[in-house]
Amino acid sequence: MNIRDSAGRVTDPLAEERRVTADHLGRKALLYVRQSTVRQVFENTESTARQYALRDRAVSLGWPGDKVEVIDSDLGRSGAETDREGFQKLVTEVSLGRVGIVLGLEVSRLARNSADWHRLLEFCGVTDTLILDEDGVYNPREFNDRLLLGLKGTLSEAELHMLKARLLGGLLNKARRGELKLRLPVGLLYDPLDRVMLDPDAQVQQSVRLLFETFERTGSATATVRYFADKGLEFPARVRSGARKGELHWQPLTHWRALQVLHNPRYAGAFAFGRSRQQRQPDGSVRTVRLPPEDWIVLLPGHHAGYISWERYEANRQQLREMAQARGSERRKSPPREGPALLQGLAVCGKCGRRMTVRYHVRQGRRVPTYVCQTEGVAQAKAVCQSIRGAGIDRAVGALLVELMTPATLEVALQVQQELQRRAAEADRWHAQKVQRARREVDLALQRFRKVDPADDLVFPFVQNDLRERARELRAAQEERERCQARDRRQLAERERERILALATDFPRLWNAPATPHRERKRMARLLLEDVTLTRGEEIALGVRLRGGATRELTLEPEPRAWERYRTPAALIAEIDELLDSHTDGAVARLLNERGRRPRKGGTFTAQRVQRVRRTYKLRTLYERLRERGLLGLAEMAERLRVSTGTVKAWRDKGRLTAHVFND
Repeated sequence: MNIRDSAGRVTDPLAEERRVTADHLGRKALLYVRQSTVRQVFENTESTARQYALRDRAVSLGWPGDKVEVIDSDLGRSGAETDREGFQKLVTEVSLGRVGIVLGLEVSRLARNSADWHRLLEFCGVTDTLILDEDGVYNPREFNDRLLLGLKGTLSEAELHMLKARLLGGLLNKARRGELKLRLPVGLLYDPLDRVMLDPDAQVQQSVRLLFETFERTGSATATVRYFADKGLEFPARVRSGARKGELHWQPLTHWRALQVLHNPRYAGAFAFGRSRQQRQPDGSVRTVRLPPEDWIVLLPGHHAGYISWERYEANRQQLREMAQARGSERRKSPPREGPALLQGLAVCGKCGRRMTVRYHVRQGRRVPTYVCQTEGVAQAKAVCQSIRGAGIDRAVGALLVELMTPATLEVALQVQQELQRRAAEADRWHAQKVQRARREVDLALQRFRKVDPADDLVFPFVQNDLRERARELRAAQEERERCQARDRRQLAERERERILALATDFPRLWNAPATPHRERKRMARLLLEDVTLTRGEEIALGVRLRGGATRELTLEPEPRAWERYRTPAALIAEIDELLDSHTDGAVARLLNERGRRPRKGGTFTAQRVQRVRRTYKLRTLYERLRERGLLGLAEMAERLRVSTGTVKAWRDKGRLTAHVFND
């Protein structure tokens, strides 16, 4: 007899009972309960109740109530996820043969992922485990049941795809018109008609504009952050969640925040959608990949008001790509650092064409650069391609830049002066806005204070403390502004009197001045240089490529290596060799000192130093030279004359024999 259930489906209880055997009843029944999202858990309570009601179906099929186990740890988890703890437990129990039947409201509750679903069917078929949903009981060992369950899983996955396609299609439609409401970065807001506008807060606008202007001036995100820190400036941010959502607060500018602002096209007045893509990893995690602008789904320049033009935005991105150290090709540039290497980031190997790096070593207490092409050597454990000492190269390139810059000295001086004045005005305007904001907070706190009855012991102390705190913040803001004004006035005066005047009259003196920071000298070099190609041979060839395409060729003598620098000159070696014909090491040392000769490492000559030179250059000793002339030793002379050694010494003392000293 067939029976219709509450949904109108025809079921045959006897057919279901015939599928259930004693072996199935001897194992436990697992009821899997899941909702796709947390919101569904709280709002779609009827669906959850229907899933839990399947427990009664298991009991009606013969399973005792204590053998029906409910797995509901995946409530609020999507069926497309692969790391559901409850589902993994279900698969484990089935694969171990401990389960007689798996109960689920529908296939989509168990899985919307075909791989997971078919894996479960495979395990159920191997362990003879039944599957029950609202339509009936299935045995995955039977072909027709397995075919039907497979079709249900495929339809469930297709349903999920269609749902996502509908939702994404609606979003894409609005995005292509630029009407999709996305979260805006700080400095931009939606007006009552959902149009994008600049933040009406003047200090917020000034801070954002100052960031872009500083980056345009310095060309480096790190230098921009350093400028904000040196001037005591803060950058705005809005609370994204919580009770204070939407509130504005101020904090020190960080490097990641600066990069975030510089890379965001909304500040250039463009609407962008699809700037990133999510990729699922083999371990189930999701990785977000940033896409280049040409791969964005929607890009609408000129969509709303912005802080910079689209051309300026693209120039900023190009500048960031050139300065990035962790990206780009082998010929990438790097931002100017504090080291003395003038061509840091600009030197190119003339042999392989790769960008050369910088190594430093200390010579007489000073850091001296060496340009090294080592990329291929590091990658393949080979010797470096080229290694060239850079002190002489930097001097030659610096002299070339001085020659090129001299005609434009006065114009550069005026630009520097205007730049310093503009920087001081920017910082002062920001501090003035901060003082204005603090004064407004004091006024509001004072209004609240006047409205409270002093006899109210609960409220009055609070508003009183709040007024004091706001007044303290106002005083701090005023004092900070005064300090910055005094500092900027002092800096301007010093630079106008000394540096700017010196620049206007003598640019070489400014370039060579020890007080000029290496970083600033390198920044000036980058305004004129594109790159410098270095090739070491018998001479060092420099191919200087200037901005605009002009080139210069320079040739330098290689700097002597350390061992070459301390090597004894050939002329001095010849002089020592000549003196050794008739003098001992000590006598040679005394004669050299009398003649004003000095060792390369400083000091005076000693017998030990002469001995070291003699051994290094394999010079013969005085004894060897005397033996070559046929002179005999004391014992040899006594033997030849058939007398004692004492007699030989006596004849020497009387002048009958000539003796020579050969050691000290």
